[in-house]
Amino acid sequence: MAPQFTRRLLAGATVALACCAALAQGASAPRPVLEISGKVAAPPVQLDMAALQRLPQQSFKTNTPWTREPHTYSGPLLRDVLALAGAKGAVTIKAVALNDYQISIPAEDAAKLDVIVAHQIDGKAIPVRERGPLFVIYPFDSAPELRSTRYYERSIWQLKSIRIE
Repeated sequence: MAPQFTRRLLAGATVALACCAALAQGASAPRPVLEISGKVAAPPVQLDMAALQRLPQQSFKTNTPWTREPHTYSGPLLRDVLALAGAKGAVTIKAVALNDYQISIPAEDAAKLDVIVAHQIDGKAIPVRERGPLFVIYPFDSAPELRSTRYYERSIWQLKSIRIE
């Protein structure tokens, strides 16, 4: 065998053994937390938390109708998540929660407003029992028109999937 081929074969075998050892010790492949389908590059796109965290992160503090005091929400902009998935020609974003609750968000909101897919509240991961792990949230306190039922209804917690239509 050629020396380069042998080195590559040994390197590949080493990686495979390391993966097997990690699996044997209980480690697993990253688990997708968000599926994006519809008008995307190669449907469906599955993103794990690490992929979302690699995107530029935004934070804002806002009041919501669901909390007694303002909290700081952090995560990537919805438009950046859609770009990562290769969304094209979006008119409507259909968002689905873990309990199969669904809402429609105009794609224009993602383009014009700093809507985020929050994965942190006050610097901590959002547990499922507290509306996590992902929460589509608008910066309600940034403009008076955002403090309305129209935008409150477009926020969705426990987000699991998005369909671009």
